[in-house]
Amino acid sequence: MKMDVLLGLQWGDEGKGKVVDVLAPNYNIVARFQGGPNAGHTLEFDGNKHVLHQIPSGIFRNSIKNVIGNGVVLDPVIFRNEIKKLDPFNINFKDNLWISNKAQLILPTHRLLDAAYEKSKGNKKIGSTLKGIGPTYQDKIARLGLRVGDIFYANFKEKYQKLVDAHKTILEFYQHDYDLEEAEKTFFEAVEYLKTFNVSSTEYLINNELKAGKSVLAEGAQGSLLDVDFGSYPFVTSSNTMTAGVCTGLGVAPNSIQKVYGIFKAYCTRVGSGPFPTELFDEDGKELQKVGNEFGATTGRPRRCGWLDIPALQYVIMINGVTELFMMKADVLSGFKKIKVCTQYELEDGTITDEFPYDIVDSEVKPIYEELEGWNCSLDNINSFEDMPTPLKNYIQYIEEKLGVPINLVSVGPDRTQTILR
Repeated sequence: MKMDVLLGLQWGDEGKGKVVDVLAPNYNIVARFQGGPNAGHTLEFDGNKHVLHQIPSGIFRNSIKNVIGNGVVLDPVIFRNEIKKLDPFNINFKDNLWISNKAQLILPTHRLLDAAYEKSKGNKKIGSTLKGIGPTYQDKIARLGLRVGDIFYANFKEKYQKLVDAHKTILEFYQHDYDLEEAEKTFFEAVEYLKTFNVSSTEYLINNELKAGKSVLAEGAQGSLLDVDFGSYPFVTSSNTMTAGVCTGLGVAPNSIQKVYGIFKAYCTRVGSGPFPTELFDEDGKELQKVGNEFGATTGRPRRCGWLDIPALQYVIMINGVTELFMMKADVLSGFKKIKVCTQYELEDGTITDEFPYDIVDSEVKPIYEELEGWNCSLDNINSFEDMPTPLKNYIQYIEEKLGVPINLVSVGPDRTQTILR
């Protein structure tokens, strides 16, 4: 019995999709446990680039079962579009994709509510992807939502209409204009399509596989600093992106979990609003954005860029129980002669701390930096840790010492072959 977890340790976009694709051959099942189409997991191999939003990143390996767990919120329209894009690759979805009947459904009106709520916030916008994620989780917690399993019942349209009528009342309050006719037609067509897939109580599937000695990799979406409880609230996502979310999002016991892989970029990025202590507004920030192609895989929005933040990493490593670290995009720092790393924060009252502050949203947090030598050379022909330039080895060792966790994987490019395992 083996269940490992793979998580992002920053504000998302760390490169989880690529790493899942690299690790997938070691597992029998890859399972998504939270989030929805606000995720954008990018995989590149054989000259093709794929962006997955709801489908687990093990889907390209025919020997692996992929599970969309109960903690996920599913948009049937986006799901159908994702599947259609993968048609040329001859993936046997009937044999290697399962969907939890307890996953919540995203309705067209959830997307409208998302836009209405975001618009009402004015200049205090959270930076929502406007995919309807928040309102869907809101209905889940309020015990009003519809689940994937409901689509098989004769009264599904009745349940749907009751919830939509409630949504219309809210939209009227916000004076939000909309036209539902075409969106609803597309939605119900997608629901019929969804019925053709394996929909079941996937908690039984996963636990039975674990009992049979099979291995499972739980794939996180977003990042730990966007967790609804422990992230930079309220500029967070609507689900638990931490290790604990695996248990509630897949229906597994805590003692099932063994390794926890934490993924982070060699620097920091963030999409949308919210605090970002190490954000750069100078030429270094522009260079990171340009070389790293830092634009959201889901929204296309430019990502804010900054130096690595050690206190934030220490915090999420503690909360998640991370056992191994994977560092992504080391190649993006190749053009820098000097690299800065934030090791502590200075608060408004002059206090120096290495803890992630509760009031990071409402008060000024100033990063305290240490400076390291950059490697200032291409990593194109690097195939092992031994081949790495000395300044990169020193950077890795420096981070390991600060965090107390080994870095066992370093990515030096977007392709699955540009991955160095220790």
